[in-house]
Amino acid sequence: MKHPFLISLILACSLSCAPEPSFVQLVDANATEATKTFYKNLQDLQGKGLMFGHQATLEYGYTWTQADLAPGELRSDVKDVTGSFPSVYGFAVNAVVNLSWDEERREAARQRQFAWDKGIAERGGVITYEWHMPHPDGGRSFYDTTAVVHRIIPGGDLHDVLKTNIDHAAAYFKMLEAENIPILFRPWHEHNGDWFWWCKGSTSEDDFIALWRFTVDYLKNEKDVHNLIYAYSPDRSRINIDDFKTGYMWGYPGDEYVDLIGLDNYWDLGHPANPTPADEQLVNLRRSLEYTVNIADSKGKIAALTETGLEAIPNPRWWTDIMLSSILHNDTTKRISYFLVWRNANRARENRDHFYVPYPGQVSAENFVEFKNHPFVLFEDELPDLYGRR
Repeated sequence: MKHPFLISLILACSLSCAPEPSFVQLVDANATEATKTFYKNLQDLQGKGLMFGHQATLEYGYTWTQADLAPGELRSDVKDVTGSFPSVYGFAVNAVVNLSWDEERREAARQRQFAWDKGIAERGGVITYEWHMPHPDGGRSFYDTTAVVHRIIPGGDLHDVLKTNIDHAAAYFKMLEAENIPILFRPWHEHNGDWFWWCKGSTSEDDFIALWRFTVDYLKNEKDVHNLIYAYSPDRSRINIDDFKTGYMWGYPGDEYVDLIGLDNYWDLGHPANPTPADEQLVNLRRSLEYTVNIADSKGKIAALTETGLEAIPNPRWWTDIMLSSILHNDTTKRISYFLVWRNANRARENRDHFYVPYPGQVSAENFVEFKNHPFVLFEDELPDLYGRR
């Protein structure tokens, strides 16, 4: 069993609590000091420890929903099994920017999310937001792949729809900025696929780059948001592993528009559509991690496995034998700063087994605890001071 205080003390010795601004080059030249400090400490942590993340971990679990909790009570399937919250919390911008809701409902959602985010930062956890923005032409599902990117970038007839959505997101990010809370922001993810309206299957590379650049420029230059760290994350399933960099760079908006080099990879972890034998998938997972880190290192940026997992986790030793062994494979793969697995859908509400961390009694729960207790792995209760507040 690791001792959290000793782990934090050892790691803290290698982290900078008050870096000089000149050491940190972010997309946003006017990033807050808190954001620069946070990013520098994330850089320094690379290769020394692995942060674990879970999407929607506070929102619901396999056997519970918010209706089961007392006001202000926090629960997570991760904590139920391991005794700690994850170190990285994944949330959706949709949770606070849903323009189909009335203002009263949106405000209630904002206040709940704001309380969660403040609490996470106070405990030393890391917050990341992705954005499944509804289809801009009528607010249909983000899975509607009707071509629309050319209509929302500057000059398009729906450009104001994009700006309105960003305006609402910016207002929430400014609330967090006022509390000195930096955010890993991951917009337009998995863009090299064909399942979202902003994906390669529905837009040109030039239009996607224009969308990304406008989003960043509008947030920092027009909306005065300066607490965002911008994460780029294509999907592994659409990248040829033997020509990784070429596939990875489709739609890359430029080094001046990206802070974090990420990869979403379910493909090499037993995805049902991948016919590759399991042993070869494991090799390809390790290759994909190494290639991602190499790209990040060449650009002086942080690397992360921004979304991953195996649905329902049927392998009882998946956490250590697949994920951890791959990240510990060599000194390069060890520089992955964190990996985040997807959400635990509520079984009773959604009537399906769609979960990515174990709940108590699940077949991989014991191995999940073993994974948590590995000296290289960091959950929230073992994180060093990434914010420079202590």
